[in-house]
Amino acid sequence: MVNLQAILIVGITPYFLEKDNLWFEQNMKKILEARKTQSFFEDNTLYLKRGQNYNFSQFLRKLDEMGYEKVLQISEPGEFSQRGGIIDVFPINLNYAIRFDFLGNEIENIEQLPVTIGNEKLAKEILKKKLKSQKLFSDLKGLKIGDYLVHLDHGIGIYNQQLIIDNQKYYQLTYAANDKLYVPVGLERKLSRYIGFVEPKISRLGSSLWQRVKRKVKEEAEKLAKELLEIYAQREVATRPPYLPEDELDLKLASSFPYEETPDQIKTIEDIKRDLENNRPMDRLLCGDVGFGKTEVALRTMIKAVKSGYQAAMICPTTILANQHFQNFRERLKNLPIKIAILSRLQPKREQKEIIERLSRGDIDIAIGTHRLLSKDVKFKKLGLLVIDDEQRFGVRQKEKLKKMRSSLDVLSLSATPIPRTLYLALSSLKNISLIQTPPVGRLPVKTFILPFSEKIIKKVIEEEIKRGGQVYYLHNRVETIEGAKFFLEKLVPKIKLGVVHGRLKEKELVKVMTDFQNKKIDVLVATTIIENGLDFPNVNTLIVADATRLGLSQAYQIRGRIGRFHVQAFAYFLYSKRLSEKANIRLKALKEAEELGSGYKIALKDLEIRGAGNILGKEQSGNINQVGLNLYCQMLSEAIEKLKRT
Repeated sequence: MVNLQAILIVGITPYFLEKDNLWFEQNMKKILEARKTQSFFEDNTLYLKRGQNYNFSQFLRKLDEMGYEKVLQISEPGEFSQRGGIIDVFPINLNYAIRFDFLGNEIENIEQLPVTIGNEKLAKEILKKKLKSQKLFSDLKGLKIGDYLVHLDHGIGIYNQQLIIDNQKYYQLTYAANDKLYVPVGLERKLSRYIGFVEPKISRLGSSLWQRVKRKVKEEAEKLAKELLEIYAQREVATRPPYLPEDELDLKLASSFPYEETPDQIKTIEDIKRDLENNRPMDRLLCGDVGFGKTEVALRTMIKAVKSGYQAAMICPTTILANQHFQNFRERLKNLPIKIAILSRLQPKREQKEIIERLSRGDIDIAIGTHRLLSKDVKFKKLGLLVIDDEQRFGVRQKEKLKKMRSSLDVLSLSATPIPRTLYLALSSLKNISLIQTPPVGRLPVKTFILPFSEKIIKKVIEEEIKRGGQVYYLHNRVETIEGAKFFLEKLVPKIKLGVVHGRLKEKELVKVMTDFQNKKIDVLVATTIIENGLDFPNVNTLIVADATRLGLSQAYQIRGRIGRFHVQAFAYFLYSKRLSEKANIRLKALKEAEELGSGYKIALKDLEIRGAGNILGKEQSGNINQVGLNLYCQMLSEAIEKLKRT
């Protein structure tokens, strides 16, 4: 290590980032002169000498305010770390890092560290991208007192107020032990809103725990980025003949769609068309609110594959969902020369064997099924397109198989939860993502009522829905007492036809009840939250939730989205039997407030958006998100992707 007498550290500002390191050497005298008279140079530079007295805490604060990021161990320009009286800094105006050894407030020693950069230009470009991403992921619009904020260097605190000290505006945050942190306005890029699955643990100022947490999460984000890049690289290398352009078959299918396409649906169909008419395999993620038309987009994509000489497969997480897609698709395709089949473990072995043989011969154009389609004995003659419905609900083994298939096949993944804006920004440079956020034309918002449990209301609501020719979901989320709920309704509203579904029913029984319900042989379906996942019955326009306090906000929102799928006015009744707790009251109030269509994005910040992130990234990332908040996690992921792409 080389001992040094004096050192200049400059702030991370656009002006200094444009200069190369030689410029600082050549203009040292001018910079030191400018520090005496110009506030910009005084605020954004530090000139320190060996043996000088400089307040230790003030030095740390100055590095923070000059934009340097505090880490556990420095490795890149723009970082600093502290261990006792030792401060390591990697100035952006040098090709190497520096160590300051303090004894009290005296700088006892300054030495050069062996941490260096190979390519100065590349390091500056990476740093510029990093600063840009910090700004993008910060987003403090509509900040309220009491909101959780994450500071890049100090961790999770609570926002108190904005105040002015010596003509400078600050954000004031409270940390553990009632410690206060003052963040200058202008340095917002170091702050981000905390969004997580759990109530966060407030950090301690001055503790190294936050730096350790940050390093661990950063490593995990880098691992994920590497994985994503590998798939991306394989896909970039793989080629296939472009799909055939739009023709009569596409137009015939589109004309049989009973609704008017929304602008988002049209844009997504155009994006997919562009992907498929390219010579590289598609890997597109389609996110949209419940009932906003993702399945229609999937069906049209599958037809494009079939007419281009490929087979298409749609894999669903449950037999009920596979069965429903099969019934709907068969109805839509009945006048077209396309052969469609379903494959699941529910079918007799002989029937499964016959379908597998037909798939291998190429006699079946479209196969819909559960993960049975991924079994070793299933071979397609020419599989070109795979549609994955709600991928997050598959097991690890199935996900691994899907991942391997991704590099050579065209893949369209459907997700029922909205994708957070920050995650969209983080992934959009790698993944093709389409968002469907506009509700179908003529669709009305679901009228929502939060009321105490009442037999009179339940009876009236059921009778009115049946009178207008509709059907009802009655949600009772306890399997042990669900038969009792059925008996209660039989007595309350005689002559109605009732069915019961829950997760412990045998799959064959489950499919039979759902088919009867679809064919209107059942008026009221008494169900657990099993109805939350992907089921689409346009004739069901009333939902009664027997004990709304048992549902989380996003779950209640998703279930409410299962009704009101048509131009008929739908009604949701969230009933409660006891005095509401404060938390339950807030949840139900938020649900009522988010009555308008597509408002998944409004209540997303509370609960739904973070679940969407967990779904898209995989549950294993949820713990990392909780530790640093969704926005900072997405920032880390975005930076890791950018860095790997550049190196």
